[in-house]
Amino acid sequence: MRGILLFMTKYLIRKSIPKKLREELKEHSDFTAQLLGVRGIKTKEEANSFLNPNYENGIHDPFLMEGMERAAKRILKAIKKDEHIVIYSDYDCDGVPGGVVLHDFFKKIEYANFSNYIPHRHEEGYGLNTSAVEGFAKKDAKVLITVDCGIADDEPIARANKLGIDVILTDHHLENDKKPKPYVILNPNQKKDKTYPFKGLCGAGVAWKLVQGLIAKGDFNLVKGWEKWLLDMVGLSTIADMVPLQDENRIIAHYGLQVLRKSRRPGLQQLCQKIKVKQNQITEDDIGFMIAPRINAASRMAHPEEAFKLLSTDDVVEGGKLAEYLDKINNERKGIVAGMARKVHERLKNTDEKEIIVMGNPEWKPALVGLVANNIAEEQKKPVFIWGRDSGDVIKGSCRSDGSLNLVEFMGSIKNVFIDAGGHKFSGGFSVKEERIHDFEQVLVDAFKKYPKDKVEDTDEVDAKLHIDDVNWQTYSVIEKMAPFGVGNAKPLFLFENLLINEIKHFGKEKNHLQLGFINGNKKQVNCIAFFKTAEHFEKDIIEGKKVNLIGSLEKSTFRGFPELRLRIVDIY
Repeated sequence: MRGILLFMTKYLIRKSIPKKLREELKEHSDFTAQLLGVRGIKTKEEANSFLNPNYENGIHDPFLMEGMERAAKRILKAIKKDEHIVIYSDYDCDGVPGGVVLHDFFKKIEYANFSNYIPHRHEEGYGLNTSAVEGFAKKDAKVLITVDCGIADDEPIARANKLGIDVILTDHHLENDKKPKPYVILNPNQKKDKTYPFKGLCGAGVAWKLVQGLIAKGDFNLVKGWEKWLLDMVGLSTIADMVPLQDENRIIAHYGLQVLRKSRRPGLQQLCQKIKVKQNQITEDDIGFMIAPRINAASRMAHPEEAFKLLSTDDVVEGGKLAEYLDKINNERKGIVAGMARKVHERLKNTDEKEIIVMGNPEWKPALVGLVANNIAEEQKKPVFIWGRDSGDVIKGSCRSDGSLNLVEFMGSIKNVFIDAGGHKFSGGFSVKEERIHDFEQVLVDAFKKYPKDKVEDTDEVDAKLHIDDVNWQTYSVIEKMAPFGVGNAKPLFLFENLLINEIKHFGKEKNHLQLGFINGNKKQVNCIAFFKTAEHFEKDIIEGKKVNLIGSLEKSTFRGFPELRLRIVDIY
């Protein structure tokens, strides 16, 4: 490996790992050691743990989490007294599978006095709401377990307390200035949790830790390790919610994919058939690009209950109908989002450039603006706030950071504007009164100018430089051991220099995907794919017989029924 090489202002080849580290990782090839080293691996023990995820060693004791003992005892008391338990989960592809986790647990132990509730995204909004809490009280609920929400819901929780409902709050979002006082909080991100060793769990992950705690404390006569079968839902959420795939999450995602490939859930099986995903070969990309969008489409376009039913049903016919329905509304969702994104681009062309993008339209669905904010933030490399309105006098929106801004802290620093605001460090949601929307952009622009920001690197790092002949199954076998990939464990990127273009194709119904072919030393063509990009997308002229430099990652495709090794194009110059 060569030392760091600036071959374009946008990309850097990572430095070769130090000789001392190479010696520490001597049982591995140079290529493997380099990929391990740039991922922060410092010892042979860490390398072994990373390459061989181990459930027994990698899953933390649930009772290290602040509040777990108290939560488990209260729920076990409710089970013993046959009290009604409500599971209240968020409506996205973290909360919905998290709700399924607890649903499956109670069904497994044959406890019937429970119900699942998922709020309507458009009518009730995000988080716990007082109206729903009052409805639970009328049905004599005594315990309310939140999943992936609640950390900012002080008023509904106060109401639950008055109505005699004990709230077991499970969440993973960051705390803000609201301080709810439930019966107990399970959240590795709460400031008072000093003992749980990992902060990165998703909402379903926290719910699953609660199940672990209940199994450990209860006497349910379950087969040892039964909770592993719930990892299909927890793995789905962990990958879909884009939490860091490190530490415990790497174990959850690794085993979650294994369980997903074997899952007997009829709805999941039917969905995979409908969208042409081979269930026994599900990857993190299948979750991110195919499965999770359809789960999320339920709340964005209709009601999240449909996604919950898909994942929890035991009926093949119902699973098939739900799979078809979610696929249909997801296609509708894609068309609407594309139209919104076009309008944002048009406005950006006709307005003065600012350091932060704030934009909206009363006709846009708040449920869809987060998708637009994602796209714009990635393209423009700036913080983005996009808003819309369902009904009434409240504007709701989503925001995304470029990495320079902690959104929760930034929104918390702006007084008398937000009705509600919260989320993750780089991804959040907000609501404001309609009358404030006229000066909303200027308030955020002014606040952004004064607010301290972290430096964001302008360059992307490439793991190594490879030759086209290195695109082979031996190389891929090394990369595959690094999976699953996601936040905190990005797919290895490689530079391929001076590739002679042998073939150019555009494919798809709208011919909006690009395939390039390059001939290797064995005189066989290596195909390189870029989805939703054409030759005109890249600054370099792409012409057959011309040479290009390419940035890409290796991937296995089974699209035609047999495994094909190809490159996924990230950039061409």
